[in-house]
Amino acid sequence: MRRAGPKICVLASGQGTNLQAIIDAVEDGAIEGRIALVASDRAQAVALERARRAGLPTAHIRVAPTRAPHYDDALIAKLRHTAPDLIVLAGYMRILSPNFIAAFGDRCLNLHPSLLPKHKGLETHQRALDAGDRYHGATVHFVTAELDAGPRVIQYKLEIVPNDTADSLSARIHVGEHIILPRAVGWFCAGRLRLVGGHVMLDGTPLVEPVVVEESP
Repeated sequence: MRRAGPKICVLASGQGTNLQAIIDAVEDGAIEGRIALVASDRAQAVALERARRAGLPTAHIRVAPTRAPHYDDALIAKLRHTAPDLIVLAGYMRILSPNFIAAFGDRCLNLHPSLLPKHKGLETHQRALDAGDRYHGATVHFVTAELDAGPRVIQYKLEIVPNDTADSLSARIHVGEHIILPRAVGWFCAGRLRLVGGHVMLDGTPLVEPVVVEESP
């Protein structure tokens, strides 16, 4: 995949299904950009194998345990060498340092499996069930120093039904993640989406509330 356009770096720690959605959207022309690097903190991440099968550059960013606090230094150096226009966290399980945010925060998107600001952090599906929420979903947002608190761009929303479990919610939400993440990446690469002064701008207009995509019946 050697398309022209803005350079995208994807950070992933797991199976890479959202990475695959981005790869497919680039191949289909829905994203006017190119994936310049797929990096992971886990050498055996399936995401890296997906990237290799697609012919994409990959990197396993590893720092010895004694230097774990300096992990982001190595990651920042690698990204600066790649010089991406956009960084996408697609199932990336490390908390980023303030240095990382200072370097890339205005061009870094994260995918989180809840309707933020609800349920920041982990185990969001079970927490939504335990809270008796009527709705659940996923959010793409810009990354800031506060965990899962950056300005929201787009959300996928679904209604929780009586027989839902954490696993069934996860499966249903994955469908929506594969819609909203490539859409946000496409907007950014097309110059439609920007973070200006801490505010999301879409097509030159401040986005007061995130765009919402609802689950199809």
